[in-house]
Amino acid sequence: LTVLNAGRRYLKVEDLSGKVFVTSGLGGMSGAQAKAAVIAGCVGVIAEVDEAALLKRYKQGWLMEISNNLDHCIARLRDARKNKMALSLGYHGNVVDLWERLLYELDTTGELLVDLGSDQTSCHNPFSGGYYPVQLSFEEAKQLLSTSPGKFRTLVQESLRRQVAAINRLADKGMFFWDYGNAFLLEAQRAGADVEKRGANKTEFRYPSYVQHIMG
Repeated sequence: LTVLNAGRRYLKVEDLSGKVFVTSGLGGMSGAQAKAAVIAGCVGVIAEVDEAALLKRYKQGWLMEISNNLDHCIARLRDARKNKMALSLGYHGNVVDLWERLLYELDTTGELLVDLGSDQTSCHNPFSGGYYPVQLSFEEAKQLLSTSPGKFRTLVQESLRRQVAAINRLADKGMFFWDYGNAFLLEAQRAGADVEKRGANKTEFRYPSYVQHIMG
């Protein structure tokens, strides 16, 4: 319902075939994002840094395909989008790399490959393993978290700023991003990312919340 309503409200369409939804997180309830994309008839690309979580969702049937190669992900996304195929593709990697690759495609080809975007990393707990920084591999990040939590925190906040910078550029070209209630925008704001709503108070964000704006 969230994905369908986002399409209705922000893309002004009832039919999401040929539309692309990009997000992250395949642990816990966020595994449902992949299934939601297919039910809604769109292309869902969901990033996950933890290979165990990714494989679990794939084996359970929540994901149709998995890949650790961004070139392959972009090619599959383009093909499914062109042919209006429903697809759930799990990307084993950091979602910041995915967002930045989508921005690169926009800058080099002029093609906006994503229509809807969100995030379901565990940003209510970003400095204890809920969010992994793009600068390190999953295993490197886990090691740093145990040996130098302060450095880990710094890298997480830098990663959040990079993620928002890419999202903002894509949103300026017509991609619609929403907050999925996981404190992503709050932690991005605390990290110094540009997420505040212009002309509003400090508690309002430039992107809507799924609760008030999409499901409400």
